[in-house]
Amino acid sequence: MPIHSTSIVPRFGELDPYNHVNHAAYIAYFEAARCVALSDIGMGLPDLGDRGIQIVVTNLEVKFRVAATARDSLKVYTEVKEMRRASSIWLHRLVRESDEKLLVESTITLGVCDSAGRPTRPPGDLNLALKLLSA
Repeated sequence: MPIHSTSIVPRFGELDPYNHVNHAAYIAYFEAARCVALSDIGMGLPDLGDRGIQIVVTNLEVKFRVAATARDSLKVYTEVKEMRRASSIWLHRLVRESDEKLLVESTITLGVCDSAGRPTRPPGDLNLALKLLSA
């Protein structure tokens, strides 16, 4: 069951010459969806930054199944699949809204760092909030 959803409408500048969403745009879609999900659970990146906490991408895997086009309204489902000591693994599934067809999926590992960029354990309230995004 998807935990969080974010709607996306492709913009002209994100399209390739074939009218498909450019592969790099999907990564931006996943980043935007993750930022919205964090904000929705009260852990927005600016607020975490004010506390000296950074969430950084340490690994990214993307599987392209079907191209999205300019005519598609899209939805990104976001969930935390696994929580570790100083990192978490997130799953993003991008679907076409009209038929829920899976177009692209991604697994992303996020690390938690202090303001100097050193890995650190996430604060307890961040871990509790991330559980709201767990299946």
